[in-house]
Amino acid sequence: MVISGKKSLSAVTLIFKLPYYTQWGQSLLISGSEPVLGNWNVKKGLALSPIHQGDELVWCGKIAVANGFKCEYSYYLVDDNRNILRWEVGKKRKFELPEGVEVGELVEIHDLWKTASEDLFLRSAFRTVIFGAGKDLEPGVSSFVSQKNTDQQGSVLVQFTINCPILEDGTSVYVTGSTSELGQWRNQDGLKLFHVGDSIWKAECVIRKTEFPIKYKYCKNDKVRGFSLEVGPMRELAIDFTSQSPPNHLILSDGSFRELPWRGSGVAIPMFSVRSEDDLGVGEFLDLKLLVDLAVKSGFHLVQLLPVNDTSVHGMWWDSYPYSSLSVFALHPLYLRVQALSTNLPEEIKKEILSEKDRLDRKDVDYEATMAAKLSIAKKIFNQEKDKILDSSSFLQFFSENELWLKPYAAFCFLRDFFETSDHTQWGRFSVFSKEKLEKLVSKDSLHYGNICFHYYIQYHLHLQLSEAATYARKNRVVLKGDLPIGVDRNSVDTWVYPNLFRMNTSTGAPPDYFDKNGQNWGFPTYNWEEMSKDNYAWWRARLTQMSKYFSAYRIDHILGFFRIWELPDHALTGLVGKFRPSIPLSQDELEMEGLWDFNRLSRPYLRQEILQEKFGSLWTVIASTFLNEYQKLCYEFREDCNTEKKIVEKLKTSPEKPLWTEKEEKIRKDLFDLLQNIILIRDPEDARKFYPRFNLEDTSSFKDLDEHSKNVLKRLYYDYYFCRQENLWRQNALKTLPVLLNSSDMLACGEDLGLIPACVHPVMQELGLIGLRIQRMPSEPDLEFGIPSQYSYMTVCAPSCHDCSTMRAWWEEDEERRWRYYKNVIGSDEVPPSHCDPDIAHFILQQHFEAPSMWAIFPLQDLLALKGEYTTHPAAEETINDPTNPKHYWRYRVHVTVESLLSDEDLMMAIKDLVTSSGRSFPMIEGVSTSDNSKLTSKFPLNGTEVKENTTVA
Repeated sequence: MVISGKKSLSAVTLIFKLPYYTQWGQSLLISGSEPVLGNWNVKKGLALSPIHQGDELVWCGKIAVANGFKCEYSYYLVDDNRNILRWEVGKKRKFELPEGVEVGELVEIHDLWKTASEDLFLRSAFRTVIFGAGKDLEPGVSSFVSQKNTDQQGSVLVQFTINCPILEDGTSVYVTGSTSELGQWRNQDGLKLFHVGDSIWKAECVIRKTEFPIKYKYCKNDKVRGFSLEVGPMRELAIDFTSQSPPNHLILSDGSFRELPWRGSGVAIPMFSVRSEDDLGVGEFLDLKLLVDLAVKSGFHLVQLLPVNDTSVHGMWWDSYPYSSLSVFALHPLYLRVQALSTNLPEEIKKEILSEKDRLDRKDVDYEATMAAKLSIAKKIFNQEKDKILDSSSFLQFFSENELWLKPYAAFCFLRDFFETSDHTQWGRFSVFSKEKLEKLVSKDSLHYGNICFHYYIQYHLHLQLSEAATYARKNRVVLKGDLPIGVDRNSVDTWVYPNLFRMNTSTGAPPDYFDKNGQNWGFPTYNWEEMSKDNYAWWRARLTQMSKYFSAYRIDHILGFFRIWELPDHALTGLVGKFRPSIPLSQDELEMEGLWDFNRLSRPYLRQEILQEKFGSLWTVIASTFLNEYQKLCYEFREDCNTEKKIVEKLKTSPEKPLWTEKEEKIRKDLFDLLQNIILIRDPEDARKFYPRFNLEDTSSFKDLDEHSKNVLKRLYYDYYFCRQENLWRQNALKTLPVLLNSSDMLACGEDLGLIPACVHPVMQELGLIGLRIQRMPSEPDLEFGIPSQYSYMTVCAPSCHDCSTMRAWWEEDEERRWRYYKNVIGSDEVPPSHCDPDIAHFILQQHFEAPSMWAIFPLQDLLALKGEYTTHPAAEETINDPTNPKHYWRYRVHVTVESLLSDEDLMMAIKDLVTSSGRSFPMIEGVSTSDNSKLTSKFPLNGTEVKENTTVA
């Protein structure tokens, strides 16, 4: 029972204290699981009051409780109306009144605000992989003091609590300090703490009041390094014994063990790009075991992949695009190892596998041929042993755990093949999904049941093979990092089953940026976030839960999409004429107040005869008569049958005038698109009184022909729309959705935050503990041409390149003038730079990133291979994974050498390992023996751009 109101004689008084600096109009409160703490209703939580203690502002609150009281609680920063401004990250705090507390006594709870960066090390990547090797540390046996000594009035029972997520096997935790109970700074005589679960260590001791104030620190004792004190200043604890009611018990929640920032490294390579001695035409899930070996031998803690979900939408090489999922749950059959499907393969199938291996072992991936070969062989093996597999307890368990997505997926694949299209609007009575139709289609009595079961069978074995690789990675303390695509294909299982979750008349993309000056159109439908919120984003939570079965970290593709997405009409092909969703549009009333009235002039393509003559020359009259109407003298508009980008493409193909422009069709298409995009305002298709400024509107001839007043007004409104008025809306939007993702699993989350970055993005990412991405050639600072890795903040992943841009070698060769500037300004040499990225250049660039303060340095495998000349004899352009400017790019790059060959290349392995050790980054620690350690970290490695010195507190 909790006592509120007047203090009861049978009550125990709890006083909460938390140091926290607030701004005017802000305050702190506690919300928790008991009525006295508001029953998790923040509006009814315990309000705290500020007091000054030395240089600190400490927030305090008091409640009276009965013996046996326990609760969960968290701290919240609120405004004057108790609206939440910020909250603690991580699990809820747990409190249980210590044994031996007597009625009428006072218990003080000293807390520290829990930050997102602390919570990162409780994620599975660290807790169960890097520092756990797949196992959780078992709670120890506590030796808490149940009663104080006989000097009741002259002592205080102090409970020390510390969070130690970065802890290797066989390590003990102590608290040492200025009192005899804490060893008087002799580490070995300090108070030993006990693990109580969730990386929390505790111990109690009785300290006489004459010993206060006390100073103390926590320390670790491991088998290799012995005792090591936490960094930063000494912790201090003072009690005012002159007050009327000094505490009898102190519970110190001291946050995290303070140490120099942990830094790791990894390798990135798409699954399809891996080459091994056993694969069949493409990298396979079981090849991940070799990549784990490569990581361990190189000194890496992480292997990063691109998405591995099924993308079999078109039945052709277009499906090589890994970000256009057929299903967000199903794995891609491309990565199946067919020879591992059975231990009893007939000789003719073994021969067929060997024959296909020889045929498909090419420079690049042959997507269609590889898919066809694997599915053909798998079908033969399935027919041989389907009864044995489908009746096995292992399969039945897999089916039971996954049937919610597995049944619709298998049915979709069957219908796709039956109707020869993934466009489910063409499936007749099956075009609208229903559970009743699904159950009939997948029932054992169905004529198609064998075909349905084949898809179950493939997914089951993909699950087994990826699970085997994931288990191997965890045992070797290597993190597998997956990729969460921002979209799904509009012809996918997900849009078929959950059409209400998508805005099917729209398309997603990105505004003009580093990757494409014309913007990008990815073709995915945008999300109906309002509908998704009704079940607390269950679809997203299920995605992350499924992903966490295999991965302990993930990259959120285009994290900006969780703040706002670039939305395009479904009839668009390019990405330029879009708008942000959500966003606050320009209203017609607002524009009229600014003196803008001619909305047709501003929102319709601005087509004048001189523009047509300039673009099309002698062909202008043919173009005009085919595509345009002259609605008044010298003024034109697009005809109804070609007033969208998709219609223009179709018209170019079918027009009787086609022979006149056959050789110039691509240029004419581009010029017609330019005319269609020659607008200033985009009218909202759902509300004609709302408008959105076209991106880069000042570049249009429509804008250039306006009067000066209109130009000035529109420039001001443009800046406001893109850089000011949306910030709070986008922040609120992200804080609704991103926490749901982060709390759906215990994977470590990284966000791809490249492109046009709103001001609200990085503060929200920091608040939520999301790790950003830094690519040197794409600095987030507008005044820099090249990023400065030594100045990156700790909460980042740094890399010299990524899959969406050219590799380090290709980038070096692309632009001679830029190469000169880099050589002079970054490398610091006035000599003539080499025309190719030789091993010395590669070593310099890689070393910059290894030595960066970033938590992770993750390198594309191609960039690491540049360390050795023999791996750079082929053209650098062949290493390209993706060309973002080409929506129909063929994703087919394969590493030129097998992983087995790389593992046997001692020179390369040593070169990479030397970079790891010299930079002080952590090494994988196998079977309790560390090949390196963080003792090499010194004050030269900055955190958030500031030097870490011995007296600096580091979270």
